[in-house]
Amino acid sequence: MIKLNRNIQPDINLVDKIDFFEPEVVKLNNGIPVYLIDTGIQDIIKIEFLFNAGSWYQDKLMVAKFTNKMLKEGTESYTSEEIAEKIDYYGAHLETSADKDMAYISFYSLNKHLDNTLPIIGEVIKCPVFPDNDLEIYKQNRKQEFIINNKKVRYLARRKFNELIFGKNYPYGRLFDEDDFDRIKRDDLINFFKDFYYPENCKIIIAGKIRKDMVNLLNRYFGGYNGSPQKINKKKIITIEPNISRRVHVKKDDAIQSAIRIGKVLFNKKHPDFLKLLVLNTVLGGYFGSRLMTNIREEKGYTYGIGSAVVSLHNSGYFFITSEIGNKVTQKAINEIYYEIKVLKEKKIPESELDIVRNYMLGSFLRSMDGAFALSDNLKGILEYGLDNSYNRNFIEIIKNISAEELRNLAQKYLDENSLFEMKVGK
Repeated sequence: MIKLNRNIQPDINLVDKIDFFEPEVVKLNNGIPVYLIDTGIQDIIKIEFLFNAGSWYQDKLMVAKFTNKMLKEGTESYTSEEIAEKIDYYGAHLETSADKDMAYISFYSLNKHLDNTLPIIGEVIKCPVFPDNDLEIYKQNRKQEFIINNKKVRYLARRKFNELIFGKNYPYGRLFDEDDFDRIKRDDLINFFKDFYYPENCKIIIAGKIRKDMVNLLNRYFGGYNGSPQKINKKKIITIEPNISRRVHVKKDDAIQSAIRIGKVLFNKKHPDFLKLLVLNTVLGGYFGSRLMTNIREEKGYTYGIGSAVVSLHNSGYFFITSEIGNKVTQKAINEIYYEIKVLKEKKIPESELDIVRNYMLGSFLRSMDGAFALSDNLKGILEYGLDNSYNRNFIEIIKNISAEELRNLAQKYLDENSLFEMKVGK
C-alpha cells in the first residue's frame, strides 16, 4: 500500500483527450427535431422540450414565466390535482422553467411507465387551459414571494444591476413591480402560449436508457401536434441604453450587509473571445481558489463569499462580480476588487497559477459531461445557439493552450475600470 505524503502537493496532470458523444438526431412527423442521448444504464429517461419562449419575447412583464409555470395546472382532460397524482403514482417527475430566452418542460420517468405518463405530458404541452382559480392562487403566491424578496439586498442588487447595464426599456433590463402581478390575465397566457408553444419553435432532447420504440411513442403523442403562431414574431431590434450614471447606490438603512454587483454588458458564446474570457474569469472569481476569494475572503475577511461570472444570452451577454459585504468594509472591498482587476491588466498570470486553473476547468468540464443527464444539459446549452460539439472541442483547446499574455490582453480589452458599472444596495 502506497502511503501518501500530504505535505507534498500531488502533480497536476492535464486531461489529454476527451471523446465527445454525438447524439442521434431524428425528426417527428411534424418536423420537431429530437436529439437522442442513449447512454443510460438505469431504466430511467429524461425528456426535455425546449421552446424559444423566454421573457425576451413577452410584451407584458412576467407573462413568459407565468405561461410556463401554469402549463401543468390543468389541461382539457386533467385538473392540476389529477396531473400531480398521476405523475406521482408512476414515480415520474415533471418540472417547468423559463429564463430570459428559453422555456423548458422537463420530464423524468421509468421506461416501463412511458405508455402511461407520455399522454399526460402530451396534454400539458398541447392543450393547457390556464384555469382562472389556479392562476389567481399562483399570482398571489408569487406576489407575496416578491414582497419578501424585495427586502433582501442580494435580490435587489441582482434586479437593479440588470436594469443598470441594459437599460430599463431593453428586454433583459425591464423590471416588474408589485402592481404588475395584478395586471396578468388568463388571456395573456393563452395568447403567449399560442404564439410561442408550437412545433416549429420546439426541440426535444431525450437522455438515458432509450427504448427502441421511443420515436414511435413520441410520434404517437407529439408527431400530430400542430399549430402556428397567431402573429408573426418579428425579430426585435432594440438598442441597449444603459444608465447614465455608472455608480448607483440604493439606500437600505436597515441592512446589516451591503450587496454589490460590478460588471458590464459583453456578448454571448458565439463571440470568438467568449471562451477565453471564461478562463480569465475563473482566475479572477470563478472558483474557490480565485483571486477575489483569496484576497477579499481569505486574507481580508470582508465577506463569506465573492465570485464572478460571464453570462451568455441569446441576444447579448454580460460579466459581473457579486458579493455581500459588511457595511463597515464595503468600500474597502470594492477597492480591492478594482485592485485585482488592475493586477490582471498589468501583470501576467504565473504559469503555476494558470496550471491550477486549467486543471480545475478541465475537471469541471469532465464532470459536466458525466452521465446521460449531464450530457443533455451540455447539449441544451449549445443547441440554443445553433452550435455543436466543435464548441466543446474549442473550449478544451483554449483551456489547455491560452497563454498568460493573451489573458492579460483580454483583461486590458474588456475590464477597463471606466467601462464597468457598479451597483451597491445597503447603507
